[in-house]
Amino acid sequence: MSLAAAQFAVIDPARAQAGKPAPNASFGSLKQIDAGVLNVGYAEGGPRQGPPVILLHGWPYDIHSFVDVAPLLASQGYRVLVPYLRGFGSTRFLSDTTFRNGQPSAHATDIVAFMDALGIEKAIVAGFDWGARTANIMAALWPERCKATVSVSGYLIGSQAAGKTPLPPKAELQWWYQYYLATERGRAGYEKYRHDFAKLIWQLASPKWDFDDATFDRSAAAFENPDHVAITTHNYRWRLALVDGEARYDDLEKRLAAFPAVTVPTITLEGDANGAPHPDPSAYAKKFSGKYSHRHIKGGIGHNLPQEAPQAFAQAVIDVDRY
Repeated sequence: MSLAAAQFAVIDPARAQAGKPAPNASFGSLKQIDAGVLNVGYAEGGPRQGPPVILLHGWPYDIHSFVDVAPLLASQGYRVLVPYLRGFGSTRFLSDTTFRNGQPSAHATDIVAFMDALGIEKAIVAGFDWGARTANIMAALWPERCKATVSVSGYLIGSQAAGKTPLPPKAELQWWYQYYLATERGRAGYEKYRHDFAKLIWQLASPKWDFDDATFDRSAAAFENPDHVAITTHNYRWRLALVDGEARYDDLEKRLAAFPAVTVPTITLEGDANGAPHPDPSAYAKKFSGKYSHRHIKGGIGHNLPQEAPQAFAQAVIDVDRY
């Protein structure tokens, strides 16, 4: 398949704020590939021999968070790969008996398997929300597979022990959906109202982003994946240490619980209107021990930064490649 061509002038990163090209409607045809325990659905664009970039979405979002980023990078010669995470879109488990596991190390392992299936040894990995956490984990555990990373909201590696620690009331309030999903009523509510639930999250997380129904509905189709509710529920319950993960990931989680530094070149980004829970950049800057910089993106930019400020996100990928 091919992505629509896009004009992209390399710009001063200090000025790469909320400016963005005309929005693209879709990626066109998607591809599927068996990788690890999954058959992964993904978009691909740019020259096949170009430097690979893997773009990772979050929850409750999908690959269309990068529908405007991908052509910008493809036009600069990058091979751009945008996979659906487990539980989203056309990604499916190969076996009905595989545990529907949402723990963070499983997501990272999925992307390493995706790279293996495509014959990609090393890539720039960039993402936000669950995707940023996945990029952090990959860079911390498998730095030889990550040329560089771009991470919205910085260092997001956590642990079950950390998840047990109570936060101040205002901080806890921001995580209301996590506690809702910890209950069976919450699981049933998300199953029944996932469209409205996700739309509310979009509105709260990006209060100044005036997205239309068509933009949301395009992404919401990905939440009809048969494993979506199970993966979402398990992810948030695991993070609160309310459920177990799988033994195959125990060693990885033990390493992550030590909060390892990210040694590969990294640019972190934060929007000036992110309504979702996120740490202050000063709290995580020292977790990036390689070449590192942070950018504050202005213009009413919320949590879904790649879709709200695609030019700034794409520029960060290009710049970190030069580090």
